[in-house]
Amino acid sequence: METKTAKLLDGKALANKIQQELSAAITQLQPQKGRPPGLAVLMVGDNPASAAYVRGKERACQKVGIESFGKHFPTQTTQAELEEVIAALNHDQRVDGILVQLPLPNHLDAVTLLHQITPDKDVDGLHPVNLGRLVRGEPGLRSCTPAGIMRLLQEYDIPLQGKQAVVIGRSILVGKPLALMLLEADATVTIAHSRSHSLQSITTNADILIAAVGRPGLITADMVKPGAVVVDVGINRVVESSGDSRLVGDVHFESTAGVAEFLTPVPGGVGPMTVAILLQNTVESYSQRFHS
Repeated sequence: METKTAKLLDGKALANKIQQELSAAITQLQPQKGRPPGLAVLMVGDNPASAAYVRGKERACQKVGIESFGKHFPTQTTQAELEEVIAALNHDQRVDGILVQLPLPNHLDAVTLLHQITPDKDVDGLHPVNLGRLVRGEPGLRSCTPAGIMRLLQEYDIPLQGKQAVVIGRSILVGKPLALMLLEADATVTIAHSRSHSLQSITTNADILIAAVGRPGLITADMVKPGAVVVDVGINRVVESSGDSRLVGDVHFESTAGVAEFLTPVPGGVGPMTVAILLQNTVESYSQRFHS
């Protein structure tokens, strides 16, 4: 009997396709607008993972024709200095999107900084106004990772209407906005988290299972309903006994691949989609500003 293996939801390929579409849209809009779209990414301190993410975002911007206004600040930068920078970017006509790279050093208040960004330039979709628009089902900039997951499910024609969707994780970055987006798509949504009792009895009911908790290999094959769609949002660096490190998700990939119908790889699944939606949000903000 041949062993079944899940089809991969290839976020990398879809992200490339989206980038090509954005590049074409910018080529068309730029002559009328007189400038390219602009994205400002603010990074504080020298967290190596953050630095790698920022470089990736800047490379992606360059690839599609978005101008980068990246600003890198020393660790000891004050809250007041950053608020001043954000206020200036809010008024800068060349900038369509502003993003604060998290995590920030402990002495800074990330929430207050995010509140300073004007909602129409909040390309991370985390401002209370944009989250409120999502709750109300109104148009607005959507949080990048959940919107990227929804786009990936759509690309592979995965039906959501009436399906049982389980989201593990309740962060404001992924879990909560994703649950709202799934509800909007007429799925029946359960949110589970670290305090949920008998997690396995919850996950085995899921037609669509999304793991976003940051715990390597939390989801194993016996927690997955046969034929389910499994989306792995986790990106965890695991150090082997040899001293080498590798990236793994929240889902035990090898075992789950034998049970699920669709599965996202880590890396190459959700990660590239997050960046693609960030670029898409920037271009959307750019064209909105153009029409208004």
